Amino acid sequence: MSFYGSGSNTSSTGSTIATTKDMENDIVVNNAAEDSISDIAFSPQSDFLFSVSSWDNKVRIWDIQGGVAQGRAQFEHAKPVLCTRWSLDGSKVASGGCDNIVNMYDVNSGQSQQIGTHSSAIKSLRFVQCGPSNQECLVTGSWDKTIKYWDLRQPQPITTLALPDRVYSMDSKGKLLVVGTADRNICIIDLNNPGNIFKSTLSPLKWQTRSIACFNEGDSFAIGSIEGRCAIRFVDDMQQKKLGFSFKCHRQNQGNTPSSNALVYPVNSIAVHPIYGTFVTAGSDGCFNFWDRNNRHRLKAFPKQNYTIPVVSFNRQGTVLAYALSYDWFQGHTGNRQDYPNVIILHPTSDSEVLEKRK
Repeated sequence: MSFYGSGSNTSSTGSTIATTKDMENDIVVNNAAEDSISDIAFSPQSDFLFSVSSWDNKVRIWDIQGGVAQGRAQFEHAKPVLCTRWSLDGSKVASGGCDNIVNMYDVNSGQSQQIGTHSSAIKSLRFVQCGPSNQECLVTGSWDKTIKYWDLRQPQPITTLALPDRVYSMDSKGKLLVVGTADRNICIIDLNNPGNIFKSTLSPLKWQTRSIACFNEGDSFAIGSIEGRCAIRFVDDMQQKKLGFSFKCHRQNQGNTPSSNALVYPVNSIAVHPIYGTFVTAGSDGCFNFWDRNNRHRLKAFPKQNYTIPVVSFNRQGTVLAYALSYDWFQGHTGNRQDYPNVIILHPTSDSEVLEKRK
């Protein structure tokens, strides 16, 4: 496999269990941050350009050239940064974090500026297209129990929408925006009418929502929780009744029988393949797995790493999966050892890993 040839989409093995051979062409970005990595986002206009936010108060922009990672730029917040995303034209990088500030970095000029604020930490943000005119906006979700829509040309938000509780996760695809808050609330928003909640529901999972990812059709989404479970949900009630389901993942059995006790880990991150519509989950167990939603089975399981995986992200064509090996705070401050790495690994995907197939 190669990042720069047709080999990146060839099958390396037919097995559903990955081996070291499946990872031999991975590119490692050592010392990608000085503290825990919180988010990774690829440019929608470039296959190998991505931004990384971290608890060291910085956002870094990396580029892969000739199989080597090169730092392109960085900008800072006053406190830990929790999220980052690129504008649709790839010219700007937005970020938010514990200083309650929304920053915008212009890739061409190298300048960053504050474009908005919340009254508490900003946990997630997305660039979206609103209304029948598809106006590009930046939507930010905060622990202040609101989301805000920003026109980058104006200092005040276009709209502020009150939510039931603190925002823990958020994603968008097409006209669908889904927000997961504390107390397992799920708010579904139709971006044709972004100022209102289209539908409110509770997560079907019994424990706190950790991650959300919308599917490419814009009619469904996946939810991951702290209890090692994932749920597939549809906006339409009839589709949900017919096609919705949940399953266990990111668990390690402690015995030789199915009834044995299992160690249960949070599902930290979910990402949908931008072309094939399959998806990947990553967890505090240090594993990531590719899944086929339509046929309800796992496509490929990758070996357990020695460290937690807080975030995964596909590039625009789905030919590369980036994942971080970094502390995810699921054991609190006592679990954050000094020898914990802050590494990003870029894995070139093969069709055997991410292409939907029947059992």
